[in-house]
Amino acid sequence: MKIVKKSKRWISQVLFFFASNPILPNYLKGKIYQGNLKQFCVPTLNCYSCPAALGACPIGSLQACIGSPAHAIAFYVLGFLFLFGILLGRFICGFLCPFGLIQDLLYKIKTKKLVIKPSIAKYLSYIKYVVLAVFVIGMPLLLKDDFGSSNPYFCKLICPQGILEGGLPLIAKNADLRQMLGALFFSKLTILIVVVLVSIFSYRVFCRFICPLGAIYGLFNKISFYNFSIDSSCIHCKKCEKVCKFGIKTYENPNSPECIRCNDCVRHCPVNAIKVHHLFGQVGCASCPKKENLTK
Repeated sequence: MKIVKKSKRWISQVLFFFASNPILPNYLKGKIYQGNLKQFCVPTLNCYSCPAALGACPIGSLQACIGSPAHAIAFYVLGFLFLFGILLGRFICGFLCPFGLIQDLLYKIKTKKLVIKPSIAKYLSYIKYVVLAVFVIGMPLLLKDDFGSSNPYFCKLICPQGILEGGLPLIAKNADLRQMLGALFFSKLTILIVVVLVSIFSYRVFCRFICPLGAIYGLFNKISFYNFSIDSSCIHCKKCEKVCKFGIKTYENPNSPECIRCNDCVRHCPVNAIKVHHLFGQVGCASCPKKENLTK
């Protein structure tokens, strides 16, 4: 019988969090790093306003470029997103994103879990594309002031990561900011609280249904260098679908745009039928039993 090892992707998630947020003393100072490195993006949803952040969030940067009179097209940010999308796709969501790690930890809280029917989840998954089109692209592009500038509306109105990583730590250390709190802050705080509570009962609701960065990277899953394939040893046991917290039928659609590459399906496949391809070759599960031993 196959022994399934526990996933250790939390290690890469923690390491990447500290790699992209290394300036920890800024939490105590209540200040934001504003050095030259802030001109560059990190590949994950990681708030520019986080005191410890070394780089900028690609979604925030994309909105800033679209909403600025100085940038007709955000060539750098788009090129950055295309590069990481082609290299890794939504592997970034599963193995690197700090907010993904937070949701993973929340889901580990022992309680009865909510299973969303695939027919409902399918339609809910389109919300993140609407968020991308409306709040990240449309509103910054169309709602400009007399000087040709616009607000980063997704960051301003929705992003729970921003208030968790940036807003709350800064407010805790700055009395002046606390005196300026208004309806906008409390509306975003409400969004954060809702996401946190729902994430305890349903796996990664923000990633699955809301995140515009996940929507972008998901578009690259089918063409990314990091991809899955199903070989002829598949016995259609549907074990991959059963263990997938997103309910993806990996045996039918191994490169679904919803797949965050957590590799649960790979680790649980009893016949090693799911192959993982990346820039350096192919990875399988050498400890898996052979097909003929399972079908006897």
